[in-house]
Amino acid sequence: MSASVTKYIPNTITLLNLLSGCLACIFSFQQEEMTAGLYGYEWVYIFIGAAAIFDFCDGAAARLLHKPSPIGRELDSLSDLVSFGLAPALLIFNIMQDHESCGSVMPYIALFIPMMGALRLAIFNVDTTQTTSFRGLPIPANAIFWIGACGWMHRYNYYHTGILTVLIIAVSLLMVSRLRMFSLKFHNFELRENFRRYVILLAAISFVCFYGIAGFAWTIVLYTVMSALTRRSID
Repeated sequence: MSASVTKYIPNTITLLNLLSGCLACIFSFQQEEMTAGLYGYEWVYIFIGAAAIFDFCDGAAARLLHKPSPIGRELDSLSDLVSFGLAPALLIFNIMQDHESCGSVMPYIALFIPMMGALRLAIFNVDTTQTTSFRGLPIPANAIFWIGACGWMHRYNYYHTGILTVLIIAVSLLMVSRLRMFSLKFHNFELRENFRRYVILLAAISFVCFYGIAGFAWTIVLYTVMSALTRRSID
């Protein structure tokens, strides 16, 4: 494959991330409608999950093909804001609209998620210390949490405006906090070097087996707690 073709591969994968995020946004307004045998909110989960896969693959492709670029870095952040900031926010917004009285302004608190997500991405792009670990909750982890939280509400048919509002504010502020969080990416498979990552992986499998989609929220809670407890070793 010629160099003129391979240089477009990483950014093309990033654009697939963006496309998945846009589709998730569209389906968030069709949560209770059936499309191809699935509810709209289930398609939101799928497209955010696809975006996360593309987000992982674009960086891997850039390193493998030796084609990293400043444009790719900026494009990645713009795509992440849509897929992992705006898409979960619109999912929450529409859930709140379905439960709140007509004319309520409470659903708009969900827009705090992409606001803090944008700030988090901007900080990440200029912070040279976030190479092997992160400061604040990564925005893809934010999206995974909200998939789990929405899964919990649908599974248990539970909704509480106050609790959801507190969660929106807390998780959004966590993205721009100074809490050091370890990276979940495996660079090798050594148990000693990746012990925490294996714990998170096994916990995610266990949570999902027990709680279904809702287990993703508990996985991110565990990730946050483990990062807080081991922040000295991260630094």
